Amino acid sequence: MERLAMRELVRWKDNPRRKPLMVWGARQVGKTYLLRDQFAQTHYLGQYVYVDFRLEQRIRDYCMGTVNPKDIIRFLSVEKNIEITSDTLLLFDEIQECPAIITALKYFCQDAREYPVIATGSMVRIRLWRLNHKRGARQQESYLFPVGKINELTLFPMTFEEFLLNRNPSLLEMLREKWKDRQPPDPAYHELAMKQLYDYLLIGGMPEAVDLFLETGDYRAARAVIGELYNNYLDDMELYQASPESVMRSRAIFCCIYGELNKENKNFRSSMIEEKAKTRDMRTPIDWLTTAQVVHQSWQLPEHITALLIQEDDSSFRLYLHDIGMFSYESGENASSFLLKDQQNTLSGIFFENYAANELIAKGIPLFYWKGKSSAEMEFVAESGGQIIPIDVKRGRGTLNSLVKFRNHNRNGLAVKLSANRYGYSEEQQLLTVPLYACFLLAEDLRNGRLQ
Repeated sequence: MERLAMRELVRWKDNPRRKPLMVWGARQVGKTYLLRDQFAQTHYLGQYVYVDFRLEQRIRDYCMGTVNPKDIIRFLSVEKNIEITSDTLLLFDEIQECPAIITALKYFCQDAREYPVIATGSMVRIRLWRLNHKRGARQQESYLFPVGKINELTLFPMTFEEFLLNRNPSLLEMLREKWKDRQPPDPAYHELAMKQLYDYLLIGGMPEAVDLFLETGDYRAARAVIGELYNNYLDDMELYQASPESVMRSRAIFCCIYGELNKENKNFRSSMIEEKAKTRDMRTPIDWLTTAQVVHQSWQLPEHITALLIQEDDSSFRLYLHDIGMFSYESGENASSFLLKDQQNTLSGIFFENYAANELIAKGIPLFYWKGKSSAEMEFVAESGGQIIPIDVKRGRGTLNSLVKFRNHNRNGLAVKLSANRYGYSEEQQLLTVPLYACFLLAEDLRNGRLQ
């Protein structure tokens, strides 16, 4: 399957000033497959050395004793029986199992930049290792994170754009052209794109599930894979938690995200996890979940936004699952609600909200939301090109009551409504209507300051 991150990898490869590349991402989002089975095979013609530090103990033991790039390369050449040149890609996987190799990236940057190096692993495990060794660690057990000496790339579950890229690239190209011309697609194509979106809401973006679905068209089999991945995530939480209590709370938070968002007040409440618990009791498990990139956190803004978007209150926030397929699985919603047109209207709007959160995050847009008095709210607020842009997410047509209340407290300017409607712009209301399937295009323009 084609991933958009491949373009970033090619740009990194062709950059004469590249540094060692660190690739982050949650488990099972396709990091190893993309790097080893696609990028290395295609752009290095199979000339690469792959090291899995979890499995290859001899290499791990050796690298724990040195951070010298030339020594590491010499040892790998012998161990792997391959001549390593500046045309050989070095792939270091599961680097949390060999913290010294993280320090070695600094010296690859300083003293051996001609060798292309990519490392990947669990950010949360690395962070936990650092915390556990911060005090009292022996010198040979300590390591330094190579700040300023690496390039970084985050791989997310497949976005809706990537889903279309692999399922219907012609439709994707047409949507891009229409967006560029600021024109709505014909009604038939609009309906087709919405159908594709509902499929994506059900299947999500975990590569294993998407690959099976694209190959077989079997919704049931793809959902079974999602269920397995969901349970694997719960099992994995033992690997990156500091205490049994934190493990239990992290699992409970992960399993309650749909329930939290399905309440009238969608803000995270610790009492749903544990009776009488306080927000501060949940900070550590939430921190682990967000660092592991399986959960995204959105921060509430004040009623009157006076400055650039910043987190002011750490007690009011919302949580979203990083994959809409897992979110749909967690909801327990029957698959027919996504597939049958007469049942799609029964879906809660929070499916589209979680989907939009993931699309924004994938394009580098931080998550904020606005709440006014009573039930007024804007699901997202973004900063783009010096403007503060509220984004209202509607399952259907909806009203503009929340936008009116937002503008009563904040400067009148461009606003966005994400809905099932076709593309349109009202100059009188300064309201841009964006179809839900075009959220990735909206996020792209927000990131680049091109939204007008």
